[in-house]
Amino acid sequence: MQFLSQLQIGQRAFISAIEAEESLFHRLSALGFRVGKPLSIIRRANFNGPLHVRLGTTDVILRSTEASRIQISALSI
Repeated sequence: MQFLSQLQIGQRAFISAIEAEESLFHRLSALGFRVGKPLSIIRRANFNGPLHVRLGTTDVILRSTEASRIQISALSI
């Protein structure tokens, strides 16, 4: 099992599950985080700071704690 917070810069993956309480789940869904959607990490802030995530053509800044709730399946290139 791999989480979005573990994905390296430039790697691409698909969302396989979101394990969060209802309010966070709805917030992430509103931002475009849905099962089966491809994403990639563009940037990481220093000192376990936020992640710059690209979902299709949308860019989202996400806290590491929230990213650790999103399960992914890495794409093999």
